[in-house]
Amino acid sequence: MARPEVVLVGVDGSAASTHALDWAVAWADRVGWSLHLVSSYTLPSFTAASLDGGYAAFDDTSMAEGAKAVLDEAEERAVAAGARVTTSVATGDAAGVLVELSADHGLAVVGTRGRGGFTERLLGTVSSALPAHAHCPVVVVPLGSAKRDMWHRGVADPVVEASTGDPGAVAERDDVVPAEAVGPGGRPEVRRIVVGVDGSPQAEAALTQAIEQAQAWGAELSAVAGVPVGSGAGLLAWLPSNIDHEQVLADVSAGLDAIIDKHEALHPGTRIRRIVLDGTGAELLTEFSTAADLVVVGSRGRGGFRGLLLGSTSQAVLHHSACPVLVVNRHCHDEGRSGG
Repeated sequence: MARPEVVLVGVDGSAASTHALDWAVAWADRVGWSLHLVSSYTLPSFTAASLDGGYAAFDDTSMAEGAKAVLDEAEERAVAAGARVTTSVATGDAAGVLVELSADHGLAVVGTRGRGGFTERLLGTVSSALPAHAHCPVVVVPLGSAKRDMWHRGVADPVVEASTGDPGAVAERDDVVPAEAVGPGGRPEVRRIVVGVDGSPQAEAALTQAIEQAQAWGAELSAVAGVPVGSGAGLLAWLPSNIDHEQVLADVSAGLDAIIDKHEALHPGTRIRRIVLDGTGAELLTEFSTAADLVVVGSRGRGGFRGLLLGSTSQAVLHHSACPVLVVNRHCHDEGRSGG
């Protein structure tokens, strides 16, 4: 199924949301897509008067106006960068609103402060819930990656440089996106993409999406397969001592070659670097995220209660990645929406 050529972007006026918007604008410009910006608000479940046994009509006008103001500002920013934009204000939980709207979009983009704490994983936020349930691929853009954009252009924070002696140092504050890092004059760029491949259908869907991203950005693409065969606490540390760990790595490498060869044949001109290392997929992809500009992962997900969460690898990468993460979940794969 062909994906609608529209990027869905959740905006809430935060610095993280603004940086995600800039990422979406840059992507849309690369592929000629339009943007649909959404701001939502939730009505309170009770009012102060109800605590006294009475009832009070709640006027949501101010909340709606606030959401519209956020939306107008985001629209102005995107239009100034040359994007084609439509907007809408929605009532309801932000994650639920975006999940529903994702069925009519080709890509969804949201921001996150990148805290990844226990509370976030327990309660769920937009950046956690949307990748798990969306009907299209989702890009989660951590606010910290705004600093990475500064590094790409050699922009440093002189105050931090003076205090640390590091000529490339950038302030660790993450509540404000530096003006030099984003915006029409300094869009995020993607030069290096890493995708996790483990032979599963979801991973192959992620690989297809990674190839699409690499072609659009003109980026280098590396496929990484992790095999925890080390002697430490790895998942395969129980292997008998007479098992040749090097042979295990070689076998996995041969399997990765077969997958990559097939996809390179399907996409003439595409060259994908193959990397097989000792370690779990989550560990390796998180480590690679410090040098990459985009990490792409597939998520199996589960049925029942476990289906409320992403797979362990994609969840771990989302919470710890230093760069934007693109997630292709099982819904995208089942609905045929993971590739162009």
